[in-house]
Amino acid sequence: MAILNFKGRNVYYDVQGEGKPILILNGIMMSTRSWEPFVPSLTSNNQLIRLDFIDQGQSDRLENSEYTQSIQVDVIESLLKELKLIKVSIVGISYGGEVAILFAAKFPSKVDRMVLFNTTPYTSPWLAEIGKQWIAIGKTRDGATYYKATIPVIYSPSYYEARLDWMKKREAFLLPIFSNPAFLDAMERLTKSAESFDARHELHQITAPTLIVAADEDYLTPIANQKALKQAIPNAEMVILPGVGHASMYEKPLIFMTLVLGFINTKDTTYTI
Repeated sequence: MAILNFKGRNVYYDVQGEGKPILILNGIMMSTRSWEPFVPSLTSNNQLIRLDFIDQGQSDRLENSEYTQSIQVDVIESLLKELKLIKVSIVGISYGGEVAILFAAKFPSKVDRMVLFNTTPYTSPWLAEIGKQWIAIGKTRDGATYYKATIPVIYSPSYYEARLDWMKKREAFLLPIFSNPAFLDAMERLTKSAESFDARHELHQITAPTLIVAADEDYLTPIANQKALKQAIPNAEMVILPGVGHASMYEKPLIFMTLVLGFINTKDTTYTI
């Protein structure tokens, strides 16, 4: 674990393992701790870099501020300089996938390969309205209502029903966090930072071989949006997970790890058949 000084702010990151570096980027409600179940596999043959974005996890909060996701792109650039890494593979999910896209388009030479889970190329008016609703509920400081508005929808209906006991334990764990005004304020800033996200005119600048992993029961980043990434990013491939929701890494952890490590660590990207 370490701290990056980013323009006078403390940004938390963690580096473990050795080998080809993988930078893994959090979804909007996640933190470096969210990846703990995957660390043993991700560090067995690779160097794993985890990062809490500004306003996430153990990184500093930007109280009374407004910003866009470009600040997170700048954080990544600073982190790679800190670690003296010329090129890195990036894995991003949802919000983290959006930041990965922006970074790969701005700094194509710095990205080796990229895997995007449950990621959209832009914040649609429909998705923006969902974000505004989250913000409105957050202002009530009602953690239980905030949980019900944000968490069940990220899972597929079949997974949610099959794991009801686990979901109840998850609710009990998250309720104190979701009742914390500092967390809710940070979530408001993070949500607002994604409102202007639109990389559709920049996707052609991405040069890294890219794997897009979509889920056909993702109700936050619908599959049509995820398919648009496949059409717009050069050298992109796509896998669709059937019966899976927005939190694909939790619903299908073995498939998640197989796709990440297989795509990033496979020696060749082109084959003569």
